[in-house]
Amino acid sequence: MQNGAEDPGLEKLLQAFRTLYPYLKLIADANSIRDPFNPRVVDAYWIGNELLKNAGEKRLYRHLLDNLDVKKKVGRQSFELVEDIIKKGALPHHSFHVLSIWKRTGNLDIPHTLESMDSCRISWGTVLNADGPFLAVKTEPLIYENGRLALGNPETRRIHRDISSPPDIEQLKSGDIITIHWGVPCEAISKKQAATLKRYTLHHIALANCIKNL
Repeated sequence: MQNGAEDPGLEKLLQAFRTLYPYLKLIADANSIRDPFNPRVVDAYWIGNELLKNAGEKRLYRHLLDNLDVKKKVGRQSFELVEDIIKKGALPHHSFHVLSIWKRTGNLDIPHTLESMDSCRISWGTVLNADGPFLAVKTEPLIYENGRLALGNPETRRIHRDISSPPDIEQLKSGDIITIHWGVPCEAISKKQAATLKRYTLHHIALANCIKNL
């Protein structure tokens, strides 16, 4: 920012960091890991792993109450609904934040909220074709059907990879699996990682469906 001018892109990055870092610190502290950016901690939040088990329930409740001020942002009644899904097994995974918190903390006024939630969550997809900067990817979209969130039937999407993408994204080929965030390919992952990400995502979709008036 310069001369009082605002940079929307920078502000978006800063906001993302303000949300990301407290979750990483929560997971790290719960597992006696000094560095919140330890790869296992980052993997726990974005993909999911065993570190999440120690960071749920009371730790997650205090995190939302003290670190993110969620109760102040959404009000007592909405926070009680979030408390309920914490008791039902919510974990500090990115899918939990997107599906049960993000929509309730100032994002209800975003046009096409379902599409925004689908873009914000960490999704996964199989590369069908890599053509220069473009990737054709088969992925499962987030849908809202019969009053419930769910993953829809696989569909093909065309996404763009930046010229400065890391080597694993530059060298993608048909059959590779990637993670996607806001329409951008993030990293190549294994089938096991994709299955883990899907498991945690489905878990938090089920919990989000416990909250009325999504």
